[in-house]
Amino acid sequence: MSNLYRAVGKRRFDSLPYLLIFPTFLFVAVFTAWPTLLAFYQSFFQQRLNIVRFREPTFIGLENYTKLFADDRFLQVLRNTFYYIVGTVPLSILLAFLFALLVNRKIRGVGWARLGFFYPTILPLVSAATIWMFFFTPDYGLLNTALRAIGYTGADNWLGNPNLALISIMIVNVWKNAGFYMIFYLAGLQSLPTDVFEAAAIDGATGWQMLWRIAFPLLRRTTLFVTTIAFIGAFREVDHIFVLTQGGPSRASTVLLYHLWQVRFENQDVGQASAITMVLIVLLLFFTVTNFLLSERGGEADV
Repeated sequence: MSNLYRAVGKRRFDSLPYLLIFPTFLFVAVFTAWPTLLAFYQSFFQQRLNIVRFREPTFIGLENYTKLFADDRFLQVLRNTFYYIVGTVPLSILLAFLFALLVNRKIRGVGWARLGFFYPTILPLVSAATIWMFFFTPDYGLLNTALRAIGYTGADNWLGNPNLALISIMIVNVWKNAGFYMIFYLAGLQSLPTDVFEAAAIDGATGWQMLWRIAFPLLRRTTLFVTTIAFIGAFREVDHIFVLTQGGPSRASTVLLYHLWQVRFENQDVGQASAITMVLIVLLLFFTVTNFLLSERGGEADV
C-alpha cells in the first residue's frame, strides 16, 4: 500500500510542470498560433467585406502574394519600413548604451538624469506624438524656431515634406525608446564583475579599451535582447504615424503595419491583409532567428 501511495505521489509530482506551463501554452495557442494559422489560411483566398454583406471567400492560391510584390505602393512601403528600422534601431541602441554609461556613475543628481532619460518611456506614444506635433509645426514650432534662430530655413514643413516625414517619425521613435533600452544596459553594467576592470586598469588598459574590449563584449546577451525587442517594436509602434502624418504625404511615411491596417480596415480586403500579415511574420522570424544564431556563433568564437 505504501508503494502505491509513493507511486501516486510521484505521478502527481511529475505532472506538476505541465500544469504550470499549461496557462502559458493556452494563451500562446489561442492568441498567437491560432491567429497565425488563420491568417495563413485566409491569405490564399480573395475576400472583401462591406457594410451590406460579407462576400464569400474565393480560393485564388498565391495571387494575393503576387499582387503584393507587383504593387509599387507595397514595394514603397517595404522600403519605408527598411529605412525606418535602419534609422531607428541602431541609433536607439547606441543612445541607450551611452545614456547607461552616463547614469552608471556615483555623481550628484544622477537620479534626476535617470528620470530625464527614462521619462519619455512612460508617456503613451499618442501623447508623445502630440507633443512632437508642436515641435514640428511649420510656422511656430520649436524646431523651426530654433533653426531660424541660427539662420537655417530649409526644413520648414517637417510633416508635409515627403523627404522629411519619415525622418520626423523616426525622431519620435528614437526619443521615445532610447530611455527604455537604457534600463537594460544599466542593469547589465551594474551586474558586471568589478575585478575584471580592476585587473585591466592595473595592466594599463585605457577607459576606451575597457569599454569596447571588456564591457561591450560582456553585454552581448543584453545587446541581443535589446536588439530583438527594438526590431519588433519598430514594426509594432505606429500610433505616432496616425497622429502625425497618417502615412503621408504620398505614402512617404507609411510602414508595413500601418499599411496592413489600411488594407484590412479601410479597404476591407481580408485576403490581402492576411498576406501582408504573413510577410510581416516571416520578416520578424527571419530577423529574430538570424540575430540569435549570429549571437550564439559570436559567443562560441569568444570562448
